[in-house]
Amino acid sequence: MELWIAGAGGVGREALDVAIAAGLDVAGFLDDAKAGSTVRDLPVRGPDAIPAGATFVVAIGQPSVRLDVAARLAAVGAVPLSTSLVHPRSIVGPLTEISDGCLVSGGAHISSSVSLGAHVQVHYTATVGHDCVLEEGATVLPGANVAGAVRLGRASMIGSGAVVLQGLTVGAGAVVGAGAVVTRDVDAGAVVVGAPARPLEL
Repeated sequence: MELWIAGAGGVGREALDVAIAAGLDVAGFLDDAKAGSTVRDLPVRGPDAIPAGATFVVAIGQPSVRLDVAARLAAVGAVPLSTSLVHPRSIVGPLTEISDGCLVSGGAHISSSVSLGAHVQVHYTATVGHDCVLEEGATVLPGANVAGAVRLGRASMIGSGAVVLQGLTVGAGAVVGAGAVVTRDVDAGAVVVGAPARPLEL
């Protein structure tokens, strides 16, 4: 299998570490801004230069950009990693479903009966409780705690060290700020901060 990592920044290099730990061979990175260079001794190409039929994982922190890049790669015949990129030192509970193109970093703990949609990221030391649903592109940043039966909408982001209490919904495209404590549902597209979390007036 020829695995390419889309994104040669910090998350991309962390994804390379996960791939190495998982025993996967990485052919190189895909990144418009760094095309023609090397990162960690691997070549960097523009995304459109990925070989047809090659396998990819998108390692970009911003959820909406990640989904756009995944669609761009699929349009030129590349295929998202079907087994997903899961660090062997993460914990994934029974009856948990992980869709194509996900990234789960070392030290992450995903409980039982969780559903991860395509291109979801759960970063190091983050926890996701039982029966959660993380829709396509949702992101849980380092050290965040998502309690049981939470739904994270498409391309939502939970900031580092944030807490989302049991049974709540974070809407599509919403952002929960670092260290926030979410005690009620978050509307789609909202940005919430603080403890308890409240909408940020932009």
